[in-house]
Amino acid sequence: MKIVESHKFRKSFNSLDISVKRKTQKQFNLFLQNVFHPSLNTEKLEPKNKNIWSFRIDKNFRVIFTFTDKEKIYILDIGPHNIYKKIK
Repeated sequence: MKIVESHKFRKSFNSLDISVKRKTQKQFNLFLQNVFHPSLNTEKLEPKNKNIWSFRIDKNFRVIFTFTDKEKIYILDIGPHNIYKKIK
């Protein structure tokens, strides 16, 4: 599976506290092994027809992504729960 990160994701990630960055790296390792690993709580977001998904970094932070095809995932952004409001 190929992962492509958006500029917005990179910018958001770089502004995070080091502890959140470490958790993100840990969760990305799980994500690379299995997109639907139980610890990630991967879920499709509303509206479902937009095909936008999220996975959990910790209690507060989420990564937003989309499947561009069977072999590529595009990482849109990372942030606290209110990040969901940005994609609607």
